[in-house]
Parts: sequence; C-alpha cells; structure tokens
Amino acid sequence: MSGDKFIILKEGLTTGANYMRYWICVTSKENWEIVKKEGIWAVPSNKKAILERVKPNDRLVIYVSSKSIGGIFEVVSKPYEDKTRIFTSRKDPNEVFPYRVKIKPLIVPKEPVSFAPLVHKLSFIKKKEGWTAYFRRAMFEISEEDFKVIEKYLRETT
Repeated sequence: MSGDKFIILKEGLTTGANYMRYWICVTSKENWEIVKKEGIWAVPSNKKAILERVKPNDRLVIYVSSKSIGGIFEVVSKPYEDKTRIFTSRKDPNEVFPYRVKIKPLIVPKEPVSFAPLVHKLSFIKKKEGWTAYFRRAMFEISEEDFKVIEKYLRETT
C-alpha cells in the first residue's frame, strides 16, 4: 500500500486515497447548455458541503430535468468558489451557483437521452413508480454498479 492514505466510506469500506466517486448532478435545460459550453459543474450556495466531497477523477452523470441524461463527465479540478454569474436559477434570481468544479466530457450524446429505460435497472431508485422524486436535489452519490449501468446505456445509445 506504499504510503496510501486511507479513508473510511459510510458503508464501512476502506480504500486508498485515489478512490473514485460517482455522482448524479441535476440541472435545468438552460444550465445544461452552460455546463457543456463552459466545462463547469456548479451548485447553489447552500450545497457547498456536498461539492466539497467531489475530487478530480470523479465521474459526474448530468441529469437534465427533462427526464434525460446529458452526458458523463470527469472532474478535472478541486472544488473552488467563483461568484461570476453564468448559471440561472428559477427559484432565486440572486443565486450565482458559486461552488464549482471544472469538468471534461467523456460521453455526451448530440441530444440528451431518455432516463426512463434505466429506472428498473438502478439500485438507488427504490420506488420505481415515483422515480423522479430522487432527482429533486442538486447532486448525490451513486454506486459504481449503478454508474456502470448508466455508462453502458449511454455508450449503446450514442
């Protein structure tokens, strides 16, 4: 293990410092265009704590609030703060989404693809009928297994 730092995951697993995490990031259609163009994922002011758990090499699945997947990205920077207004918020016109990470595209279809075919294949969606409720938050961590299901689906539809 040659000097690797170890971290304890909430499931009780221990792994080296290079552990990769997988995230679903929820955005509007308008902000999806900005994410693609700018290569930046951002969260609102009240979500700083979750973004601080993201690190370079993590994978982000961008869920576009039209019940679709925009793509998969790799995180290429540490979280940082930038109050430059580039994103919009329907709930709070003063929100600038100041907590950000730089990202690079890995799999991005020309147009977002439907998320619905994945619902019954993903373990984090316990209640299959009301599945959209899981996406009423800025971002959340998913298992590697669920990520691989999404990644395979995107590769097959792209």
